[in-house]
Amino acid sequence: MDPGGAAGTSIMPPPKPFSLLIKPASADCNLRCAYCFYLSRCALYPSVKKHRMSKRTLEFTIQRFLSIPQVTYPFCWQGGEPTLMGVDFYLRVVDLQRRYCSPGSRIINTLQTNAILLNDRFSRFLSDSNFLVGVSLDGPADIHDYYRKNRVGEGPHADVIRGLKCLKKNHVECNILTLVTDANVNRAKEVYTYLRDASFLYHQYVPCVEFDVKGRPVPFTISGEEWGRFLCDIYDEWIERDTRTVSIRLFDSIIAYLVTGTHDNCQMGSNCCRYYVIEYNGDIYPCDFFVNPGLKLGNTRTDTWEDIGTSSRYRDFGGRKSELPPACTDCENLAFCSGDCLKHRLYGQGKIDQLSWLCTGWKHFYQNALPGFIRLANQIRTERTSPL
Repeated sequence: MDPGGAAGTSIMPPPKPFSLLIKPASADCNLRCAYCFYLSRCALYPSVKKHRMSKRTLEFTIQRFLSIPQVTYPFCWQGGEPTLMGVDFYLRVVDLQRRYCSPGSRIINTLQTNAILLNDRFSRFLSDSNFLVGVSLDGPADIHDYYRKNRVGEGPHADVIRGLKCLKKNHVECNILTLVTDANVNRAKEVYTYLRDASFLYHQYVPCVEFDVKGRPVPFTISGEEWGRFLCDIYDEWIERDTRTVSIRLFDSIIAYLVTGTHDNCQMGSNCCRYYVIEYNGDIYPCDFFVNPGLKLGNTRTDTWEDIGTSSRYRDFGGRKSELPPACTDCENLAFCSGDCLKHRLYGQGKIDQLSWLCTGWKHFYQNALPGFIRLANQIRTERTSPL
């Protein structure tokens, strides 16, 4: 056979490296958090009450992803609540990854959880299998339990702390994801020191920006001004003494861009074609925030990654990030936000040419913090080029 293919045909180039965000239990969860944007996605599959990824769908998903030529294969297991699948599901995950992994390739597994169902057996597995675990924790109990409730209306903070202690006891690498709502946006220093003093040294802060069906912000949504003050308050605490001990994902990404010139998260990038969401039944979507029927790209059991990655629906979605509002063109912060996440721009009437809901906050933050980030980046470059 001619390795170049038959006459008159061309070989499809491999897709750019990407990652998978897999929801093996769909939107099913053991909590009923008031601000959860994904819980409503259960409506996508109304004929099924309990959503669980089948063994066959799991195998198709892993096998086909690992057949794509990449050096690194990131799997992020999320929900809903992914620990509803039980530890045996993830034992099978690791077994399939080993079976289909090519020599020399690297597999990364991350698990985002509320930590409530974690026990010693689950935690030992996560440690032995080198899972990175993200735990949702919005701050001290009165903050965390304000919007987060279990099925009977009780706050789960104590159960989360128990799960975190179990992870630490079993030496699981973990970080903290904090959703910033109206309940904690004015308590930034308190939240930061609470996490730091509890020896949680890897933080990710995510702004809560949600709207009702009429395009109006819901009560727990924060404003741009509040977001800017929150970030500045976190920065002021961090820059004082924690720059080499506490990792904050946004801050790390800013410094990485200043040092390398590359963006390592989608909020800062100019195109949204970076990863795929896989629902429990194998349905594929382009983004966690845009899992809706009009953006369904295919299914892992029936469609190839080459076809999905080159589809007009996926490319058009990714390209919308660069359809910037006129005011962004000359903004000195454009290189750091690229107009911000589409989710924060498509509010109200959903027009792509409107500024991010958080724009004023981003400007305030970068005006205050960028000089310090530049100094840190210069120090890092110097350290990397200095002889031992």
